Amino acid sequence: MSEPTTEQPEAAAPAEYSLRFPDSWWHLDLDPSTRDASIRRRIEAQVEKAPQLTREQLDGLIRSTRRIAREAHAQGALRASGMIRILRAGGGPLVLSATAVVLRISIPEGESEDLADLVMAAGVQLGTDAESSGLPPGEVELVELPHVGVAGRISRIEDIDHHGKRVPTAVRHTLVPVPNSHDYLVLACSTPNVDLAEQFYEVFDAIAESLRFDGQADTTDAADPAAGAANGSPVGEAEQEK
Repeated sequence: MSEPTTEQPEAAAPAEYSLRFPDSWWHLDLDPSTRDASIRRRIEAQVEKAPQLTREQLDGLIRSTRRIAREAHAQGALRASGMIRILRAGGGPLVLSATAVVLRISIPEGESEDLADLVMAAGVQLGTDAESSGLPPGEVELVELPHVGVAGRISRIEDIDHHGKRVPTAVRHTLVPVPNSHDYLVLACSTPNVDLAEQFYEVFDAIAESLRFDGQADTTDAADPAAGAANGSPVGEAEQEK
């Protein structure tokens, strides 16, 4: 007489993720009711020790950061973070800035959910965009992240429309499959400092390499270049920080 079999329940998708950012990074307030004032206060505090910065430059930083927060919220971002640093240079202040936005995306029904297929499609699109824009061709690759396995990496220079002005921006997106689901977590990083793109890419990669889903022990060294924990963030709902 055969014994009854018991079906194992399907493993659930993780409810939370964690990332580690450099200490100099801060979280962007995405709440529409508070973000404008919050971003102004944060940026003014960041640049108060940079007297070379003009009011026009300061207002430009505030406007661009608000735009990023507004677009992140509209896309349903789980969180957004950024950094600003002002260096004294011979020709005036050098403004270094970057942002990182975390998104969870679902693949439309009928389209391939395979990571390699997604990366290949992105590569074809990048080639088409480069031909039409005259910008350098982008790069796509599969990489191994230490805590979550294989991920897709997409890098390119693109023109961002900011108040009718095209601003060259270095972009690096990392696509990570969310375990036991059909979704992907996307870390979308960018900087307008295209001359320093490779240096910023190293920082973006360090942040991506710190990614963990819940249930994974955090053994990251505090001296990690992306140190500065931001743990326990929900994977499936937008995080609003005030």
